[in-house]
Amino acid sequence: MKILLLGIGNVLYADEGVGVHFVNYLTENYRFSHPEHQIDLVDGGTLAHSLIPTLTQYDHLIVIDTVNAAGVDAGEVYFFDFDKAPPEIDWQGSAHEVEMLQTLIMMELVGDRPKTFVLGVTPTVLEPMHLGLTPKIYAAIPTMESAILNHLTDLGITCERVNNIEINSLIPTAYKRGVDA
Repeated sequence: MKILLLGIGNVLYADEGVGVHFVNYLTENYRFSHPEHQIDLVDGGTLAHSLIPTLTQYDHLIVIDTVNAAGVDAGEVYFFDFDKAPPEIDWQGSAHEVEMLQTLIMMELVGDRPKTFVLGVTPTVLEPMHLGLTPKIYAAIPTMESAILNHLTDLGITCERVNNIEINSLIPTAYKRGVDA
């Protein structure tokens, strides 16, 4: 089985970048292995539709992003099967969240969407051109980490902690990860 952890978000808009920051955090702090399964971690930024050729190569997809949920406070963490979203998830969030939803729906219509899960956190008010996470979202990181590690362990993935790098230390250079200097 091929498994993809896909961080989605715009790092220039505070909490909107949490998916990208979280995938970078996992990449720096963990090594994932399984004798038969392949697991990849990808910063998908705000690409959405452009990711379709990549997404179709996987059997199991975990999208990490902000999620909009009616009636809940910022910092609430959700982990759910995309096909069984909780009723309070209203998919009315940012442009990249809506575009990713459309991407997954289009993939389903043509039969190309892998089994999909969402690890999401409700954001605070978005601040343009701010490269950090707000305190409520920062406080949600351990819950997100536990959720993803439990899910991967349930899939038989070995999750080995190799570093203890703080997520906030990765944020200032998030915009240039993957770019050759």
